[in-house]
Amino acid sequence: MTSPRVVTRARALDPRPKLLAVLGASLMLLTAATGLARAEGDVIKSHGYSFFGDLTYPADFKHFDYVNPDAPKGGEISVSAPGTFDSMNPYSRKGRAGRYSWMVYESLLGEMPATGGSLPADVIGESYGLLAERLEYDEGKTWVTFYMRPEAKFADGSPVTAHDVVFSHNLFLEQGLPSYAQAVKKRILSAEALDDHTVKFTFATGISRRSLIDQAGSVPVFPKAWYEKNEARLDEPRLDAAPGSGPYQLDSYDVNRRITYKRNPDYWGKDLPINVGRHNFDSIRVEYFADDTAGFEAFKAGEYTFRAEGNSKRWATGYAFPAVDKGWVKREEIPDLTPPTPTGFVFNLGRPALKDKRVREALSLAFNFEWTNESLQYGLFKQRHSFVENAPHMAGDAPVGAELELLKSLGDLVPVDMLSTPAVLAHSSKAKRLNDRRNLRTAMKLLDEAGWAVGDDGMRRNAKGEKMVLEIPYTSSSSPTLTAVIDGFAKNLITMGVEAKPDKIDSAQYTLRNRERDYDIVFDNYRPFLSAGTGLMQMYGSGEAEFSLFNPAGLASPLVDAIIERSLQSTNKEEEAAALMALDRALRYERMMVPVWYNDASWVAYWDQYDHPETLPEYALGELDFWWFDAAKAEKLKSAGALR
Repeated sequence: MTSPRVVTRARALDPRPKLLAVLGASLMLLTAATGLARAEGDVIKSHGYSFFGDLTYPADFKHFDYVNPDAPKGGEISVSAPGTFDSMNPYSRKGRAGRYSWMVYESLLGEMPATGGSLPADVIGESYGLLAERLEYDEGKTWVTFYMRPEAKFADGSPVTAHDVVFSHNLFLEQGLPSYAQAVKKRILSAEALDDHTVKFTFATGISRRSLIDQAGSVPVFPKAWYEKNEARLDEPRLDAAPGSGPYQLDSYDVNRRITYKRNPDYWGKDLPINVGRHNFDSIRVEYFADDTAGFEAFKAGEYTFRAEGNSKRWATGYAFPAVDKGWVKREEIPDLTPPTPTGFVFNLGRPALKDKRVREALSLAFNFEWTNESLQYGLFKQRHSFVENAPHMAGDAPVGAELELLKSLGDLVPVDMLSTPAVLAHSSKAKRLNDRRNLRTAMKLLDEAGWAVGDDGMRRNAKGEKMVLEIPYTSSSSPTLTAVIDGFAKNLITMGVEAKPDKIDSAQYTLRNRERDYDIVFDNYRPFLSAGTGLMQMYGSGEAEFSLFNPAGLASPLVDAIIERSLQSTNKEEEAAALMALDRALRYERMMVPVWYNDASWVAYWDQYDHPETLPEYALGELDFWWFDAAKAEKLKSAGALR
């Protein structure tokens, strides 16, 4: 088995320098030399947008720094997906949407790459015109006007107009996720098509100016005529989804088996600077498998050709197969410089038994990271503590400076001990055995204090005689390793006297239960935050806590709300960084999640017919975005009989 090749990113393994520049630099408004110009009065005209006014790329930029502008076009990249799908409408509240079904649509400002991350992938908090060639807004950010590119077209050849933008904006408000609609209605008062290619958004006053212009500019744009002709709804699952204006469009699908997207040869925006060196594959194919084991066997057989590996056991031992030995399959470890996704066992705070923080702390002690990492994951992971692990605004020791002043200003909302103690850390355990007796003794004491006494039968009961029963549903497409992790957590809970019930269910059932928050504990995730924005309210705020899909715990904390509001009111990056650090501290204090592990590298394996820039950007792996197909390498594989 060959060793994985380590590929560099655009900076060293330490992620702090670039993020410090993003979060800690002085507020600066760039001059016309960098593309941000002031008109008469207080109107700002620009080719892009960032809240603090700084743009890395000037108006006349040729391409993003990290792409290969001469990357060849052609070939196919194929990937896998677990479970099933029954819709190609990615915005429906029902059903399971096909993977990447959202990437056929574009927005006024640059779209997110198909594999997530930021765009550009080397900066945070900046957007550049896509459907819009320029924008202008007043200095107070009470309105924004986008001037659209008249050449923009949907895949069916019809023009993309300001009327489509307004229609799409209103469609999300009427038929989109309630948490999204509720938040946006309070902030965006109106969307108006001034003519066929000019659209104006007017914003509410008396609120933070955050996530207004970028929110308006990031809405996917749908063809109004298609929706009206087909009497379609955004909230219904459907396989005949609306055409988009993006570089890739749906070519074919076989429900629960595969989806193929084809690059549109007539894509209107292929020569824009924002797109140079990107969208290099002729087709992107997604193969579906019932579970991860079947998916890996298919990769070994060449049924799909690119695999992002998340299973540590498989990465350590599973790649000893002939195609690797012969050099047909390459493995690479690519440093992952972004804060890891905050993943772990999430408590449903709507359950009576889990409202007591002492109970949550006790149950957290049932997870043994050290044993899990050594026994199940070959020691390849690190323990996660923070919602923004390794970012400069990760909370550490007791608060000082601007963060301390912010917390003090919030008065009685802040627990006294939060002002003088370090941020909550994930507990440590002994690696030799699953049940760390020291931690279990501490957990049992906490449960006793919380009123959950042990009965004669060894089960925990409250004062009403009700047993503590905790259901932990998870999808049948989960890897054997994750299944073992959940089982190990449940075993320790049972040792404490808790009736823990892991429940392995099919993907459709799991999706439904997840959306309806029908669980006591779920292995799920939040999202890390690199900057302030109203999306923090959807993830962590009280206003949408009862129904937000982005807040699986249902967290509703007045302290967290207040900190988020302060982050939205920050006037410079120092204030923003202090607020985000305080937010990380407060979230960890809530103990709403048992943090598990993270990997500081992306593990990828692929049949050796692809290439990528030697130096990759900070915030995206980019395999579907700026990698490319090497026809000569592909021919060698075919000649050797490796691939058909």
